[in-house]
Amino acid sequence: MAEVTDGVGPRLVLASGSPRRAQLLARLGLDPVLRPTDVDETPRAGETADDLVSRLAAAKATAGAAGGTGDEVVLGADTVVVLDGRCLGKPVDRADAAAMLRALSGRTHEVTTGLAVVRGPVSAATRVTTEVTFRPLTDAEVTWYLGTGEPDDKAGGYGLQGAGAALVERLDGSDTNVIGLPLAETIALVREVGLDLLCDRS
Repeated sequence: MAEVTDGVGPRLVLASGSPRRAQLLARLGLDPVLRPTDVDETPRAGETADDLVSRLAAAKATAGAAGGTGDEVVLGADTVVVLDGRCLGKPVDRADAAAMLRALSGRTHEVTTGLAVVRGPVSAATRVTTEVTFRPLTDAEVTWYLGTGEPDDKAGGYGLQGAGAALVERLDGSDTNVIGLPLAETIALVREVGLDLLCDRS
């Protein structure tokens, strides 16, 4: 894969340790520098899901840029699953995951990602929301899905990129957003600070 480097254009830095986001960028043939950041993700009192993901994405991009050198485009992202206005984080245990899956069963929820990029003094940001509808799940299906181990480390207790796709009846919007990084919107946002992820290759 081609790493965007200083030799041709700015280096792309992903301010995240998420393997799913790196894998999504790899679909485009990209191999970004991974620079996880230590950002407190605790929601503020009264903060909406939209405000939360926007704030955290910007904080991650800014923190990632502070640790770099040279001409870099630093991408920060934060994704939440929202049901009835409540953010569903990663389940603390299997019982919590089961409760999330039953709450999502037969209903529509939102997956929202905040995106932010920083290139020196220039920055840009956007937010992407996808509506996801689960089909009604039986107790046996919930038990089966828990057995795959997928819910353990995923917000909302499921992953669209794996066996969790079998739980979804309908999706309105970006599928890669649900996985963790909306690719079309990421390409457009990064272009705003002067890097074309599809054409600027070493």
